[in-house]
Amino acid sequence: MTSAIPATKIPARAPPSTARLRELDLAHHLPAFQSYHLMQTLGGSRIITRAEGCYIFDADGNKILDGMAGLWCVNVGYGRAELADVARDQMLQLPFYNTFFRTATVPGVQLAAKIAGLTGGKLQHVFFNGSGSEANDTALRLVRHYWDLRGQPKRKIFISRWNAYHGSTVAGASLGGMKPMHAQGDLPIPGIEHIMQPYKFGDGFGESEAAFAARAAGALEQRILELGPERVAAFIGEPVQGAGGVIIPPRGYWQQISAICKKYGVLLVADEVICGFGRLGHWFGHQHFGVEPDLVTMAKGLSSGYLPISATVVSHEIIELLREQDSEFNHGFTYSGHPACAAVALRNIEIIEREGLVQRTADVTGPYLNQALQRLAAHPLVGEVRSLGLIGAVEIVRKKGTNLRFGDKEGTAGPVVRDRCVANGLMLRAVRDTMIMSPPLVITPAEIDQLVATLEKSLTESVALLA
Repeated sequence: MTSAIPATKIPARAPPSTARLRELDLAHHLPAFQSYHLMQTLGGSRIITRAEGCYIFDADGNKILDGMAGLWCVNVGYGRAELADVARDQMLQLPFYNTFFRTATVPGVQLAAKIAGLTGGKLQHVFFNGSGSEANDTALRLVRHYWDLRGQPKRKIFISRWNAYHGSTVAGASLGGMKPMHAQGDLPIPGIEHIMQPYKFGDGFGESEAAFAARAAGALEQRILELGPERVAAFIGEPVQGAGGVIIPPRGYWQQISAICKKYGVLLVADEVICGFGRLGHWFGHQHFGVEPDLVTMAKGLSSGYLPISATVVSHEIIELLREQDSEFNHGFTYSGHPACAAVALRNIEIIEREGLVQRTADVTGPYLNQALQRLAAHPLVGEVRSLGLIGAVEIVRKKGTNLRFGDKEGTAGPVVRDRCVANGLMLRAVRDTMIMSPPLVITPAEIDQLVATLEKSLTESVALLA
């Protein structure tokens, strides 16, 4: 029997200078969703060196309020020592094992049971992946396999929405409705269709909420009938479209979508990668809207971004069919159910529960953010403010009372305001001409005031820049 490998203390080395890091960044590192020509022009990336609570710090010494929770994910905030301790302890006990050989690990089994308890109802089975993209790939493959086993092999088509975001793999980008992504790599792949988004400010300006909800949901029924119900496998949607611009659907929309899916026997897939784990003031966004999907995909807030992990939660009906048919699901990833990631996710959920962050978002910080954003409604650049829980958006327009944008196309004003926000110590994101936010669930009312005040200052500074 071999003995444990003794720990070796490695002497600390001074980190490279910021200038050297930027040189290395330009020479070797390829950031996500970037123009590499622009990166070279700018001299490299902003180097983030540490973070605490709701703040990130860069190599130049700037303290920045993180209004995006990393990338929609750091729900419990930065600097949670107990999550690092859990990861270390699990890595020392069992750093890795796979789930390919009819094997499982203690954290993976416990996490699956915990997630099933949070989703509840018929959503009782959990397949682990490494990212939200992989979770949606899993949903696509499992749904198509399910319909094959049901004796309806023609049901292959997934219907999604324009400006939806379902990941960046070939399948994920195809399911998503981002046209710039489709323009690269001959996407979408066959069997993916898209319908209108429930974006009232952009696509239903001046229309009543009820009429727009009916029209946006009715687009699903219309497309199902055009394609033939016998060919449609599933509809996939984010409860609130995040990367598309924090598109909060009108009242009644999701209930109508759910009813249409049931009417034609189409499976409903809720992509909870952004909305899950308290973002909307419920554990999951579909619970807020009062619908029960057949599959749920999740990531991001599952571990608060501390380690990469995602899950695809599947209804009992689907898994029972696989069991009855004795059908092997030929799908999986090396890191599915990674024990260290699962252990961190378990403790992350425990923190959310212990600190009451879901209820706090529903009762305190979510309403406070909504109230605070109303201060911006009278600003000359603001066409609309909207929020739900701790996710929000501010629409930038060139003329009050309209949805008219600056320039010949959308996306002229948003980057200007975003850059002013970052310069003023606030990390927000611009989607075309919509400023979006998704702060950590631990944000305080005082920090919300800081966020809104900084955004207001940045908007005002942008007036002259957009003239």
